[in-house]
Amino acid sequence: MNLKSGNVEQFESFSQFRNLQAFNTHIEMWLAVHKDKLTKGELVGLKRLIRFAAKVPGVCNAKIGTVLKAIHEEYGGNGISRSTFKRMVAKVSAIGILTVYETERKNGSQSSNLYVFNRFPSSEPPKEEKMNSLNKTTNLSKTIIKDKNKRKETELDHTYTSDRVPRAFVQLMKCFFPDAKIIEEFWRMTTIAAYQHNRERETDLITTLAIHSFKQLIRKMKSAARVANPIAYFYGILNKKLTELYFEELFELGFSTKQEQLSFRRKHQD
Repeated sequence: MNLKSGNVEQFESFSQFRNLQAFNTHIEMWLAVHKDKLTKGELVGLKRLIRFAAKVPGVCNAKIGTVLKAIHEEYGGNGISRSTFKRMVAKVSAIGILTVYETERKNGSQSSNLYVFNRFPSSEPPKEEKMNSLNKTTNLSKTIIKDKNKRKETELDHTYTSDRVPRAFVQLMKCFFPDAKIIEEFWRMTTIAAYQHNRERETDLITTLAIHSFKQLIRKMKSAARVANPIAYFYGILNKKLTELYFEELFELGFSTKQEQLSFRRKHQD
């Protein structure tokens, strides 16, 4: 059955997020992994669509013309074209960030689309694909930043990495990914994982777990399997380590592991 057009509030059941903060967190994770696949114009269109999806977290039914007008006004007349916006929607839908539903008016004519943002699949590492040949360590960074848009950017080495990234993490990362931008992307995913497990203030612990997770990622990338999204895979490893640590601590306190696992799963559905 086709969806009937209406106010965005009537599509609240399509939202996959408990609140706006959860929505923003998942968007951060999606962009950390996939934003380099979008052109500058497409990224502008996506970010504006995200802002329209704030009233009902992750759900938007704004008309394309409305979105383009807002962009045009924000950038002083330098907006993006309708074709760029449609290309962006098709691209992020293929990635899995967005699901698009058609809606219709009461008379059966087509109305504006319903855009539903999806949760970032963080519960486990992404599926692996068999590789045709082994990748050399010196070429590992190419698996993360493929400049599909043919845009040249000045690469800054590890010495330009933000001071917010622990030195120990930078020292390890630079051996495989010397670009400051990539190092900061890995650390951003680390801080997201820490936040989701309420450990954002335990910097030393998080740094240690992040280092071990990164080493595990490198072992996987140098094995006979290709990792499609290294940052997402790294996040999956780190998230698993934090989950295991959570249950280990509960066990030491004498809690029932099985019961707490059910509670943990319900908690992280938000």
